[in-house]
Amino acid sequence: MSSHIDASARYQKTHEWSRREGDLIVIGISDHAQEAMSDLVYVELPTAGQVFKVGDTFGVVESVKAASDIYAPVAGEVVEVNEAVASAPELINKEPYQGGWIIKLRPANTADFDALMTSDSYEQFLSEEESH
Repeated sequence: MSSHIDASARYQKTHEWSRREGDLIVIGISDHAQEAMSDLVYVELPTAGQVFKVGDTFGVVESVKAASDIYAPVAGEVVEVNEAVASAPELINKEPYQGGWIIKLRPANTADFDALMTSDSYEQFLSEEESH
């Protein structure tokens, strides 16, 4: 198992991770994604109370190289945003699975989370992506 993957999280092909925290889902971008983007300089966050469907864009991360949309892996209502990453985007580079989380959602349907890739599936997906 790669140290760049949080085994307790679930993933989607656009490189967002999701982790259960009580009845909420914490969401961020994977270590692979932040590494590919390089030094993050800006994070656009949604506001608490916004509701997203699976696949909706809920934010943007910008690096010196590029800007990338962040997609909702699960449908639900934003209950908390990580203001720390707005003022210090490099937190996502330093600790994508801990202090660099982006939002917390109250899921509309827990089946959305269950449908995401496991850490093993994500690792397999990454190795296939790199070989193409």
